Amino acid sequence: MRHARRRVVRRGTQLAAVGGLLLGGAMVTTAMASETPGTSAVPFSSGAATEAGDTGAALVAKLGTARTAGSWIGADGKPVVAVTDEQAAAAVKRAGAEPKMVSHSMNELKAATATLKAAPRVAGTAWAVDYKTNRVMVEADSTVSASDWSDLSRVAAGIGGFVQMQRSEGTFTTRLNGAQPILSTGGRCSAGFNVTNGTTDFILTAGHCGPANTIWFDEGQGNDQQVGTTIDTQFPGNDFSLIQYANGKAGDNADVVAIGNGQGVRITGAADPTVGEKVFRSGSTSGLHDGTVTALNATVNYPEGTVTGLIQTNVCAEPGDSGGPLFSNGIALGVTSGGSGDCTTGGVTFFQPVTRAMAALNVQLIVTKQAAGGQAATPAPSASANHSAIAPSTATPGSTAPVTGDDTSLVARLTDTRNIGPGLLVIGGSLIALVGTRFIRAEQDRKAYQRYYSATWG
Repeated sequence: MRHARRRVVRRGTQLAAVGGLLLGGAMVTTAMASETPGTSAVPFSSGAATEAGDTGAALVAKLGTARTAGSWIGADGKPVVAVTDEQAAAAVKRAGAEPKMVSHSMNELKAATATLKAAPRVAGTAWAVDYKTNRVMVEADSTVSASDWSDLSRVAAGIGGFVQMQRSEGTFTTRLNGAQPILSTGGRCSAGFNVTNGTTDFILTAGHCGPANTIWFDEGQGNDQQVGTTIDTQFPGNDFSLIQYANGKAGDNADVVAIGNGQGVRITGAADPTVGEKVFRSGSTSGLHDGTVTALNATVNYPEGTVTGLIQTNVCAEPGDSGGPLFSNGIALGVTSGGSGDCTTGGVTFFQPVTRAMAALNVQLIVTKQAAGGQAATPAPSASANHSAIAPSTATPGSTAPVTGDDTSLVARLTDTRNIGPGLLVIGGSLIALVGTRFIRAEQDRKAYQRYYSATWG
C-alpha cells in the first residue's frame, strides 16, 4: 500500500511538471505575441478625432462657411451642424447628423472677430465663436477698466446683437510654472508632448515658458540634471516652443505621458478637437482634470501680447499648469496656454493646438509603431492625478497603467505577466520537478535493489 501511494504521488508530480511545461510555453508565446512595440514618429491625422467630430467637420467643409456656422458634438454623442438654409439642413440630415438652423453664417461670425481684432487692443479680454448659440462671446476680466469696457462695448454694438459682452471675476494670465516641472532661471514650466524631426527629439511646450536658448533642468533630479535647451519659440501670436533634449533623445516609452500616482496614458496620435468633445488636462499644481471643448480659434489678449487660434475649454487650471498636455482618448490635442479662475471655483482655460505647432516647427509626435500602423485608441482616464511628459511608462493606449520607467527591478520584470519572465519561471520550475521525480525514483529503485540483494549475502 505504501509503495502504491508513492507511485501515485510520483505520477501526479510528473503530470504536473509536464502540464507546467505546456503552460509556461503558452505564457511565453502569448507574451512575445503581445510585446509592446517600440516608438516611432507619425504626423497628426484625422483618424484621431471622434467619428462624430469627423462627420460634422466634413459636412461643414462640404457645405461651406456661407451656409454653415460650425459643428459640435451633441449631448447624445451625435454630430450637430449649424446651417443657414433648408437645403443645407436636408443635406445634414441625409448624412446622419442633426441640423440646427441659425441666423448668422460662419463668414459673418469671422467678420465680427476680425473687427474686434482690429479695434485697439485691451489686455485682459478674450473672444471666441460660440457655435451652439451662434454668437461671438467677448469676455473681459477684472483688470479691464470701465473706460476700456465701454469702448469695447461700443465696438461690439456696432457689429450687431450677436456679439455678446460679459465680464469675469478672474484674470486672463499665462500659467507659467508647470505640470511635470522643468526649471530655468526664468521660472518653472511644464513638459507637454515628446516630438521628433527624425533625428533629434524635443519637448513641445508653451511658448511663453521662455525665449530661445533657455536652459531647462529637471526638478526631480535635485535641480542639477539638465533636460535641454529651447531652440525655437513663438509667443505672442502663437504659444508654443521646442526644447531640444540635452542628449538628443527622449528615451524609452517617450509616447507615454504620466498623470501621477504611478499612472500613465499612452499617446497614439494628434488631432484637432471638436466643440463638445470631452478632454483631459493635467499639471503639477492642480493635477488631472476633465471638461469639454467650448470653442475653437479663440483669441486672448494676455498682458504679454495677443494669441490667436486657441482651443477654449471649461477645464480648470491654475498657475503652475502651463505647458501641460490636453488630450482625449489617447490623442494629443494641445498644450496649456493660460486662462482665468482656478480648480476650486472653476474657470476657462486656453490651449495651443498641437497640430498647428507641429506643422510650424516641422516635427512629428512620437508614438508607438503599433499606433503608427493605425491602432485605435481607448478611453483616457478620469481619475485625478499629476502629469509628466518626461517620465516614461508601459501604459496601454489611452488607458492608465503603472509608470515604471527604466528602473524596474529584475524581480518585477520576471513576475510581470506581460513579459516572458513568468513563463520562463514556470518552465524552469517544471523541469526541476520533472528531473527531481526521476532522480527520486532512481534513488528508490537503487535502495530497493540494495535491500533485496543484501538479504542473500552470506
